[in-house]
Amino acid sequence: MAHELTTTWGDAEVIRRVLARGETWAVVGLSENPSRAAYGVSKLLQRNGKRIVPVHPKAQTVHGEQGYARLSDIPFPVDVVDVFVRSELAGDVADDALQIGARAVWFQLGVVDPAAYDRVRAAGVDMVMDRCPAIEWPRLGPNVA
Repeated sequence: MAHELTTTWGDAEVIRRVLARGETWAVVGLSENPSRAAYGVSKLLQRNGKRIVPVHPKAQTVHGEQGYARLSDIPFPVDVVDVFVRSELAGDVADDALQIGARAVWFQLGVVDPAAYDRVRAAGVDMVMDRCPAIEWPRLGPNVA
């Protein structure tokens, strides 16, 4: 699948659908470190009514939510897997997201893996890449007219 522009990785309709329908967001790379982008983005998701699930090797509790070391450790369904890891690790996370039955995968700004994007889309799962919910929410979020 050829990617003409990175805008194809952030289709507005897909972004709207993920923001509106995704209730439980596993945030991969989320730790207790408030200087990290994942910390602020997950707080924004919570303020907008989303349940966040920290996924980090240390399995820390963040924003009052129990953390898990791996996606496969989460004992309940996840709607969106939000990925805050380096691009070279992101494809494995996308594959794990498919394994747990996530309805969408979201790669954060600067996280780019076209092959993972193609695998996720080929599986019939929504995919957003190289975008940030904190930027997209005011632009396309469910409460935006």
